[in-house]
Amino acid sequence: MLNHKYAVSPADGPVVVTGASGYIGAWIVRDCVEQGYAVRACVRDASNPAKIDHLLKLNSAGLRGSVVLHEADLFRPGSYDEAFAGAAAVIHSGATVGFNRETPQEVYDGCFKENAHVIESVRRSGSVKRFVFTSSFAAVGHPRDPGYVFTEKDWCGDNVEAYKGRWSEEQIPLDRDIAYAMAKANTEKLVYAEAEADGGFEALAILPLHVIGPLMSSNHDQSWSWQNHIKRMMQGKPYKGGRDGRMLWNCVDVRDVARAHRLCIETTVGSNGSRYILAASDRNGELFTWQLQALLSSIFPFVSQVGGEEMHNEKPVKATYDAPRAYCLLARQELGIETADIETTVRDMVDSYYQLGLIDPQDAG
Repeated sequence: MLNHKYAVSPADGPVVVTGASGYIGAWIVRDCVEQGYAVRACVRDASNPAKIDHLLKLNSAGLRGSVVLHEADLFRPGSYDEAFAGAAAVIHSGATVGFNRETPQEVYDGCFKENAHVIESVRRSGSVKRFVFTSSFAAVGHPRDPGYVFTEKDWCGDNVEAYKGRWSEEQIPLDRDIAYAMAKANTEKLVYAEAEADGGFEALAILPLHVIGPLMSSNHDQSWSWQNHIKRMMQGKPYKGGRDGRMLWNCVDVRDVARAHRLCIETTVGSNGSRYILAASDRNGELFTWQLQALLSSIFPFVSQVGGEEMHNEKPVKATYDAPRAYCLLARQELGIETADIETTVRDMVDSYYQLGLIDPQDAG
């Protein structure tokens, strides 16, 4: 049975996007504006050009919709009330993820505890029909054998014994990864329960994995983000993330992640509690670091040396742990999303780095 009661379209009223200045949030704003929505973009500081100029430029880009800025702070209860009033849907992509030297406790609070204020503002609006939460694959992944394929039925708290005592609330102040995963999972469960109890709106979630793709602003080059790691590789530097500087990249285009959020407010198939992994469409989007290096070299042959993991005779020195494997099959089935191929995503991302002046062409050697 199709669910039309909560589905939203531009005719139903404005859509709110929190965390609108960020990498994913900005692309959500753009996608919604392209589809004709009046978007209320929530940012912490509407006077900072680095955080807002790329959003305001959308109003003069000849797109169907529009953007209006609203100042709001996740840590300030009630600050979303004005933006949510009269809105048809809220896409909540704002969070504290740890790129700005937050402590693990601050990450947990910003990704879970403070979200209760957001739901309170949704309730007070009396108009919001869909609430879409930007969760994370961190809310899904848990210790499994190499090659295990995760689905939306998995939760990070599964297989607790394999964490060897690390999966507990006592670990939150000590472990950023545990704090982040637990916060995302707990928030999902909270918003589904709150929506069900309220009855006036539905809550759905998007769970992205390794999000890469073009940057809309220099501010999106956050240290230790996936896109920043690839920038460093393009500068000939070794990959510093993952285990021993190597990992399995399970890539999804930031534009597809944005589109999936908007499709969640429009879907007549998904409903309260629906959660969608946004990861590779198939094995072509899953690359070990050395394979990503090779792809970057093939797309940008003028770069003399692409960094990454240590190689010997064109082969990786060490094997990489085969995880995480996951695919956006449910999002394709229920949301109807069509995804970009990995070559397009990587090319467009690196091109945006050059266009923004964040990679010096002289680095090509």
